[in-house]
Amino acid sequence: MTMARKRVAILISGRGSNMTALIEAAADPDFPAEIALVLSNRADAGGLARAAEAGIATAVIDHKGFSSRAEFDAAMDERLRAENIDLVCLAGFMRLLSDSFVEAWRDRMINIHPSLLPLFPGLDTHERAIAAGMRLHGCTVHFVRAQMDSGPIIGQAAVPVALDDTPDTLAKRVLAAEHQIYPLALALVAGGLATVANERLVIQGELPTELGGMLVSPTFSA
Repeated sequence: MTMARKRVAILISGRGSNMTALIEAAADPDFPAEIALVLSNRADAGGLARAAEAGIATAVIDHKGFSSRAEFDAAMDERLRAENIDLVCLAGFMRLLSDSFVEAWRDRMINIHPSLLPLFPGLDTHERAIAAGMRLHGCTVHFVRAQMDSGPIIGQAAVPVALDDTPDTLAKRVLAAEHQIYPLALALVAGGLATVANERLVIQGELPTELGGMLVSPTFSA
């Protein structure tokens, strides 16, 4: 019996380039997730038009219309549940989430961050990597926890740091890796291959060949 595809909502605040990578991956009927909703806190987010072009439902919930983060998050939660969402992907969503929202979607919400966590959480990751003299930099997909840019790591992709890199040139290289790794990580989670136990990633069974290496160390395989 074929497993039903998971219904995914993508939360964005801007152009949504990682959102586009997820939409393109999910266009394959064999992908274990469908993008059911793109939700933004900004009506002018460029990604909304891209999602609409792909025939995906969109919604705007403006955080400025709420007196507290908790009220805003409650409105998002209500919309996600109304759309029967199974998984949430953060893709450049520039709002800190309340503890209650994170807990409500625990192990069902993932994020991509432009560094090899736990290195360089927060902003300006490329500038900080260059300033630290890093020879490798990259990106991380992880389950979301209340502490910013933390949570069990699903996968990471590393890119070299050139001696003449600027934050912009390094950012372009990392972004290309993000577009590769985020769909692969979502496939793991939506396909039921990636779960969490004791705040560590657990892989159920054997990874498909195309998901090996870049995403998960074999030592984590069950």
